[in-house]
Amino acid sequence: MSGYHTPVMLDESVSALVINPDGVYADVTFGGGGHTAELLSRLHDGARVIAFDRDGDALGNAPDDPRLTLVHNNFRFIENYARQLGVRFDGILADLGVSSHQFDTADRGFSFRFEEAPLDMRMNGKGRTTAADVVNGYTPEDLERILRLYGEVDQPRRVALLIAAARDQQEIRTTGDLDRAIARILPKGAEHKVLAKVYQALRIEVNQEMRSLEKLLEGAAATLKEGGRLVVITYHSLEDRMVKNFIKTGNVEGREEKDLYGRTVTPLTAVNRKPILPEETEIAGNTRARSAKLRIAERRAAV
Repeated sequence: MSGYHTPVMLDESVSALVINPDGVYADVTFGGGGHTAELLSRLHDGARVIAFDRDGDALGNAPDDPRLTLVHNNFRFIENYARQLGVRFDGILADLGVSSHQFDTADRGFSFRFEEAPLDMRMNGKGRTTAADVVNGYTPEDLERILRLYGEVDQPRRVALLIAAARDQQEIRTTGDLDRAIARILPKGAEHKVLAKVYQALRIEVNQEMRSLEKLLEGAAATLKEGGRLVVITYHSLEDRMVKNFIKTGNVEGREEKDLYGRTVTPLTAVNRKPILPEETEIAGNTRARSAKLRIAERRAAV
């Protein structure tokens, strides 16, 4: 499993999650199965784990364990599946990072490290929209919007116009095509920093990650038992802000809503006020952990 993906903050996340070793849990980002394996190791025979992953490549990592049900679908549908399976969860775990396998497989198109890989970026290989569809089909205004919102790219308008100018000459089909299209704005010696932001923005748009995260958070609030735990590992400021806002206010915008008595209406309460960060030793062994933040919340009693 470590060859497919190294789980981040494994002990911290699973320790925070397991409040009842006989309970029902969800790992909504199965990936290499590392978190699920650790979770199963701490649960009793009568427990149950529902794991989600939209990437078909992840399905082969499933252990032979009767307590595990693996769902090949987007975690945004967690509420639907909980209803179908007749369960409520003692804990829900989400590691929102892209798996090492996806980054390290050239033909998935997630990384600019591969110079002429197809510009794909679909987490579900059967999805309709690829990154090539986005860069070739979106208006410059829409490209600017996603670069600004999802990548926090400097000069998003200029990047969008460079992409538009390049595709007017020739369709952008590979990672190399995209990199060359925006080469003139890449700072010498720090090209990877800008490219990382551009690729992040495209990946989020292709996979509708922010909308899926919002639906997951709403689904978690609806399907957790009273006192159940939500444990989320984020990797960039946009998704971390959404998780923090939802825990605090019950919506991803951070908009406070009050009841007739002036009380803030929120389904969750924060267990850790500040995010837990990985230890330096973990970052040294897995550099992809360096931007991770772990937040823990608990389902309030129904009012």
